[in-house]
Amino acid sequence: MTRFNQRVRQIVLMLIIGLLAILIIKELYIFVPGFLGAVTFYILTRGMYLRLTEKKKWSAKWTALLFIVVSLIGILLPLYFTVRVMLPKINEVFGHTEELMQGVQELSARIAEYTGTQLLTKENMGELQKMVGNFIPTFLNSSLTILGNLAMMFFILYFMYVNGKSMESRIKHFIPLHQDSIDKLAHETINMVRANAIGIPLISLIQGVTATIGYWIFGLSDWGLWGFLTGVFAFFPVVGTMIIWLPLVVFLYAQGASWQATGLMIYSLLVTGNVDYLSRVTLMRKIGDVHPLITILGVIVGLGLFGFMGFIFGPLLLSYLILLIRIYTSEFVETTGHHSQPNDLHEPREGHKPAELP
Repeated sequence: MTRFNQRVRQIVLMLIIGLLAILIIKELYIFVPGFLGAVTFYILTRGMYLRLTEKKKWSAKWTALLFIVVSLIGILLPLYFTVRVMLPKINEVFGHTEELMQGVQELSARIAEYTGTQLLTKENMGELQKMVGNFIPTFLNSSLTILGNLAMMFFILYFMYVNGKSMESRIKHFIPLHQDSIDKLAHETINMVRANAIGIPLISLIQGVTATIGYWIFGLSDWGLWGFLTGVFAFFPVVGTMIIWLPLVVFLYAQGASWQATGLMIYSLLVTGNVDYLSRVTLMRKIGDVHPLITILGVIVGLGLFGFMGFIFGPLLLSYLILLIRIYTSEFVETTGHHSQPNDLHEPREGHKPAELP
């Protein structure tokens, strides 16, 4: 067979593979957060799992099931508590939509008094009421999607645990880079996943405590509960805490507590909001040496692409771009005189000792 025909067959096969991959990804895209969640849990617990199965000779399958049960309990208990606490409050708020709209109008009038800008008009008031009416159905639909992704995450995670070594070997085989470059990618992945998986809950805790202090100062009832919910929604940067404190400000205006509402709004904007930025800059840099710009821009990119798991994989995607540019420069742009180039891509360069994943 001529080389031309062989190349044509290769291109046709690659096109077929690409089209099939696109079709499959398109249909399973809704479960991408579940897949990324499985990758996150695998990276965080891989070392402990291998110690138990390889050094202490525990059963691989039963150890995987044990890890999944523990992870499931750790996720579902806070989720159950959050939903159980939040739903009565949501029903209470949306059961008094007239008072809620009155509070919104009071807030709009107060903003117009200080800034000269009318926040709400008759036209967008109707749109706001429509959004309020659609909130609960949208919330319930999102909850079903989250539960589906949780089920998919643990299903994938089981096979990642049981077949971890062979899976890593195959991934390494298909990466067209030298061993030291593969090690850099692995190190960046572990570093970024750990930084975000540990850092983001800490940031949420800090914001929850900060918001709780504000709710207590300005006389809100159930200030501890609202602080807890603020910490939960603080996972979403910048606007996350507004989902809680802004309706509370509206509620205070509706109750006629104008100075408390104004004080809480100023406190939330200046204190709670800035705590988010400062904690992301300091904690993420300290835990994983992640640059603040990568964290903030990565989260913006990741939320649009991956949903909730974009908090972790958005910054990772941005870091991959920067790292791959450096690797490309090292492997293809620099002159070969700077380092020796072995024939086998997966052999380490001269003087490089392959790194082991923790």
